[in-house]
Amino acid sequence: MAQCTDADLEAAEQACIRYDWPIRIREMLHAVSSDDTTDDDYPSLVIDFCGIHCENPFFLASSAVCTNYEMVARAFDAGWAGVFYKTICLQEIKEVSPRFDAVHSNGTHGDFYGFRNMEQLSENPVDTDFNILSRLKQNYPTKVVIASIMGQTEEQWIELASMAERAGCDAIELNFSCPQMRLAGMGSDVGQNPELVAIYTTVVKHAVKIPVIPKMTPNITHMIHPAMAANFGGADAISAINTIKSVTMDHQAEVAERRTVSGYSGRAVKPIALRFILEMAQSKLMKGLEISGIGGIETWRDALEFIQLGCSNVQVCTAVMQYGYRIIDDLTLGLQHYMALRGIEHVADMVGEELPSFVMPHDLDHNTVVFPIIDHDICVGCGRCEISCNDGGHQAIAFDQDTRRPRIIGKKCVGCHLCRLVCPTGAISTTRRVVNPKYK
Repeated sequence: MAQCTDADLEAAEQACIRYDWPIRIREMLHAVSSDDTTDDDYPSLVIDFCGIHCENPFFLASSAVCTNYEMVARAFDAGWAGVFYKTICLQEIKEVSPRFDAVHSNGTHGDFYGFRNMEQLSENPVDTDFNILSRLKQNYPTKVVIASIMGQTEEQWIELASMAERAGCDAIELNFSCPQMRLAGMGSDVGQNPELVAIYTTVVKHAVKIPVIPKMTPNITHMIHPAMAANFGGADAISAINTIKSVTMDHQAEVAERRTVSGYSGRAVKPIALRFILEMAQSKLMKGLEISGIGGIETWRDALEFIQLGCSNVQVCTAVMQYGYRIIDDLTLGLQHYMALRGIEHVADMVGEELPSFVMPHDLDHNTVVFPIIDHDICVGCGRCEISCNDGGHQAIAFDQDTRRPRIIGKKCVGCHLCRLVCPTGAISTTRRVVNPKYK
């Protein structure tokens, strides 16, 4: 757009479909602030993961977004650094229809914050999938090709891992986490059993020379236990998290008038994923074990949060299903711009940088308080703050019905900030931290 002349922009305005008003492209363009960083100043996103050179930390997660050669090739062409190819197994896979459901905000279809998925593993013949992986590595030698596999016995794990190595894959992901496998002893059944995790990780490590990356299930109270078992078995890294077992009630998502439990993903699961990542990154027993973060990543800011908690690699699935491979542009350019503004030259310099700021709840400062403050120039007098504080808080907001102005009652306010979170206009902000009057 920067090279367009006014005549070009005027022609574009005339060509745009419009209704009862013109689309003022020139005014819109002039309103956009220019970038304060040139392309030449953008840092490289290169990072090593399990000793593998990656052009950036962004990979496709093992799922419906990477089920054949053409899909992955298009993703590579778009700028994705690598792929955890859809999980390969030796069992026959038969999928159901429909197999997806979404949880929308305020009934707005097309934009969902939660996604329920009943899809299992690759339906392709095993030889077909490994042929695809071999072709991908041959035709895209600078990209990272990782085979995700799932066996039911030690022999099957070894067979699949050996096939992956012969196909030229850079690494192997062990799927210990799929929540909807119809066969016992597979998927999350394994991920919930640290002993099996250790056994299968060990046999695969002994069978191949390439890195081995067990994938953890979130359908467990303490992920650290199977993760430690994987570490004991010689794992090179951990992938986390897979989808969370869930139930949705939409009749349109029923299969032959029946419902079931299946995996939940999307932006709604990100805080849960970050919690598991944090616990593993903080564990002294996990030192030296790299983490590939998964769960609700849609934007570069989401990816940054995983990186800052210790992930040197991130995987994306649901956002690609919703918006397509094109989100790689936001992921790469956004992260580069952020790094340029901070003067950071390497992605690796940000890995785990926020870990020191996390403490246990009992270590937090309980003696000070931050009170909210209301900007009446922005307040529209809707009264939501008073309703929430009165019915769900500490009854610390008085509301004048005549003037439509809320007022904070200092003696009652405890600084919980519920009012700030429900305010639709951002009229409520924070003051400086002070000693809590209750403890003076």
